[in-house]
Amino acid sequence: MVQHVDVWKPYISEVLESKVSELELLGYNGVNKYEVWECLKKKVWKKERELPLFQVVQDILHLNGSVYMSYLTVESQQASDLMAQIEALNKADK
Repeated sequence: MVQHVDVWKPYISEVLESKVSELELLGYNGVNKYEVWECLKKKVWKKERELPLFQVVQDILHLNGSVYMSYLTVESQQASDLMAQIEALNKADK
Protein backbone atom coordinates (compact mmCIF):
# COMPACT_ATOMS: atom_id res chain seq x y z
CA MET A 1 0.00 0.00 0.00
CA VAL A 2 1.36 3.42 -1.00
CA GLN A 3 0.59 6.44 1.17
CA HIS A 4 1.97 9.88 1.92
CA VAL A 5 5.03 9.59 4.17
CA ASP A 6 3.31 11.59 6.93
CA VAL A 7 0.68 8.85 7.21
CA TRP A 8 3.42 6.34 8.05
CA LYS A 9 5.12 8.49 10.71
CA PRO A 10 3.13 7.20 13.73
CA TYR A 11 4.04 3.62 12.81
CA ILE A 12 7.79 4.12 12.55
CA SER A 13 8.71 5.93 15.75
CA GLU A 14 11.08 3.14 16.81
CA VAL A 15 12.86 3.26 13.44
CA LEU A 16 13.37 7.01 13.84
CA GLU A 17 14.67 6.50 17.37
CA SER A 18 17.10 3.91 16.04
CA LYS A 19 18.41 6.38 13.44
CA VAL A 20 18.76 9.10 16.09
CA SER A 21 20.79 6.69 18.26
CA GLU A 22 22.96 5.73 15.31
CA LEU A 23 23.71 9.36 14.42
CA GLU A 24 24.52 10.12 18.06
CA LEU A 25 26.95 7.17 18.14
CA LEU A 26 28.61 8.62 15.03
CA GLY A 27 29.20 11.85 16.94
CA TYR A 28 26.29 14.02 15.81
CA ASN A 29 25.14 15.82 18.94
CA GLY A 30 21.65 17.15 19.49
CA VAL A 31 19.97 14.86 16.97
CA ASN A 32 16.23 14.42 17.39
CA LYS A 33 13.42 12.60 15.59
CA TYR A 34 11.85 15.81 14.30
CA GLU A 35 15.04 16.93 12.54
CA VAL A 36 15.66 13.49 11.08
CA TRP A 37 12.09 13.38 9.75
CA GLU A 38 12.32 16.89 8.27
CA CYS A 39 15.68 16.02 6.70
CA LEU A 40 14.15 13.00 5.01
CA LYS A 41 11.20 15.02 3.75
CA LYS A 42 13.36 17.83 2.35
CA LYS A 43 16.36 15.84 1.09
CA VAL A 44 15.28 12.26 0.38
CA TRP A 45 11.57 12.56 -0.38
CA LYS A 46 11.55 16.02 -1.98
CA LYS A 47 10.11 14.69 -5.25
CA GLU A 48 8.19 11.61 -4.18
CA ARG A 49 6.25 11.59 -0.93
CA GLU A 50 3.80 8.80 -1.76
CA LEU A 51 5.67 5.65 -0.75
CA PRO A 52 5.07 2.16 0.63
CA LEU A 53 5.96 1.58 4.27
CA PHE A 54 8.98 -0.59 3.48
CA GLN A 55 10.50 2.21 1.36
CA VAL A 56 10.02 4.76 4.15
CA VAL A 57 11.72 2.44 6.65
CA GLN A 58 14.54 1.67 4.21
CA ASP A 59 15.13 5.38 3.53
CA ILE A 60 15.32 6.12 7.26
CA LEU A 61 17.78 3.31 7.87
CA HIS A 62 19.95 4.37 4.91
CA LEU A 63 20.07 8.07 5.78
CA ASN A 64 23.74 8.89 6.21
CA GLY A 65 25.39 11.54 8.32
CA SER A 66 26.56 13.66 5.40
CA VAL A 67 23.00 14.11 4.11
CA TYR A 68 21.85 15.00 7.63
CA MET A 69 24.69 17.51 8.08
CA SER A 70 23.96 19.06 4.68
CA TYR A 71 20.34 19.51 5.73
CA LEU A 72 21.34 21.13 9.04
CA THR A 73 23.77 23.47 7.29
CA VAL A 74 21.16 24.68 4.80
CA GLU A 75 18.57 25.13 7.54
CA SER A 76 21.04 27.10 9.64
CA GLN A 77 21.95 29.37 6.74
CA GLN A 78 18.30 29.99 5.92
CA ALA A 79 17.59 30.87 9.55
CA SER A 80 20.56 33.27 9.58
CA ASP A 81 19.37 34.91 6.34
CA LEU A 82 15.89 35.31 7.77
CA MET A 83 17.23 36.90 10.95
CA ALA A 84 19.36 39.30 8.87
CA GLN A 85 16.31 40.30 6.83
CA ILE A 86 14.23 40.90 9.97
CA GLU A 87 17.02 42.98 11.47
CA ALA A 88 17.29 45.05 8.28
CA LEU A 89 13.55 45.67 8.31
CA ASN A 90 13.65 46.72 11.95
CA LYS A 91 16.42 49.22 11.22
CA ALA A 92 14.51 50.59 8.24
CA ASP A 93 11.46 51.23 10.45
CA LYS A 94 13.44 53.42 12.85
